[in-house]
Amino acid sequence: MPQEMIALLMFSTMLLLMMTGQRVFGIIGFVAVVASLALWGTGGQQMGFSAAMKLMKWYPMLTLPMFVFMGYVMSETRLAEDLYKMFHVWFGPVPGGLAIGTILLMVLISAMNGLSVAGMAIGSTIALPELLRRGYDKRMVTGVIQAGSSLGILIPPSVVLVLYAMIARAPVSQLWLAGIVPGLLMAALFILYITLRCRLSPRLGPALDPEERATITMAEKMRLLGAGLLPLIIFAAMMVPFVKGYTSLVESSVIGVATTTLAAVIKRRFTRQVFEVATRNTLGISCMFMWIILAALSFGAVFDGLGAVNAIEGFFVDRLHMGPWTILILMQLSFLLMGMFLDDTAMLVIVAPLYVPLVAQLDLGLPPDQVLIWYGVLYTITCQIAYLTPPFGYNLFLMRAFAPREITMLDIYRSVTPFVVMMAIALALVMIFPQIALWLPQTIYAR
Repeated sequence: MPQEMIALLMFSTMLLLMMTGQRVFGIIGFVAVVASLALWGTGGQQMGFSAAMKLMKWYPMLTLPMFVFMGYVMSETRLAEDLYKMFHVWFGPVPGGLAIGTILLMVLISAMNGLSVAGMAIGSTIALPELLRRGYDKRMVTGVIQAGSSLGILIPPSVVLVLYAMIARAPVSQLWLAGIVPGLLMAALFILYITLRCRLSPRLGPALDPEERATITMAEKMRLLGAGLLPLIIFAAMMVPFVKGYTSLVESSVIGVATTTLAAVIKRRFTRQVFEVATRNTLGISCMFMWIILAALSFGAVFDGLGAVNAIEGFFVDRLHMGPWTILILMQLSFLLMGMFLDDTAMLVIVAPLYVPLVAQLDLGLPPDQVLIWYGVLYTITCQIAYLTPPFGYNLFLMRAFAPREITMLDIYRSVTPFVVMMAIALALVMIFPQIALWLPQTIYAR
């Protein structure tokens, strides 16, 4: 059977099995095992074992449980609450100021967690009730929280980029550095939109009442500033030694966990219940990601053994005569289409064995070692857009779970439209100007 037909059979079988509702890693692992045994007999069983050993030996994988635990401690001990109070006081007098503060809150939460769901939970429980109480437009605030929380998968320490790094065999540290500038660019576009929209229509985001502002003394403002800076101190303690080259990625993650835990202990919020909840959730998420990576590596090994990537590249380039950029754009469009029905990890695991080697072979005008770093950022931004894309965007249903009854599903769908446009602009800019993503890792590693 031709290589293209085997690859098509594997993908179609996998998509068909997904309709059964079984777990993604189980389906992908099952297809990989059956295909390897069918193609190579009993020798094919070594592929799964080799993938497991590769995963166990991947040292940067230790960062995953560290950052997940750190995020849950931040959430359960309400350290993020102090940060939002600070933004509330300092940005309240500006039209749309609380919405701007919410975006900044999400940026900082993203920089200490790496998961979109954590930002969504914190934003929905802390920011959403306050924004609605202050008279903010319900569609604007739900869009702000959904878009802001999606930054968690781009700004380091992004768990999604850890997963991509393992599958693409790319350095996590460079991927994380590559995500910083595009993440901040996207946050800046969100803030620009909120500022302009609230200037034109102040009723969408009214400023803090002058009488209430008069009751807040400068001493109170400085106290909240000090309390709100604690997460910044945690982030600096974690990232500065890493950027300076004093610590490795794993060591920095340990510093982040230790600093967060110490801050929670000092504030007398680190209880037995907090420890138990954070530990259980960290174990569950870490195991889930390890199973997904194991399945993806096994699936990718079958593709490598088949040489299917070369065959598919020849199909696009030689038979259809597509240029490298056309192929790249089609890849991104396929991610957007799949994102309407699948989450980011499922999308990556399904198509990574095909897309990642194909991107590495395309002539995109970048060094081979930089192409996969750049493409990792493109993939992650596309996932962010897919998170907000109806009908089944991941963040849309998370918001429905957290939002009060007066916010309908139609409100949630309509709220994300301007933020999806901002994300699409950011994606286009990073595609046209790769140095937006590559400048920081190149600068840091040039030292």
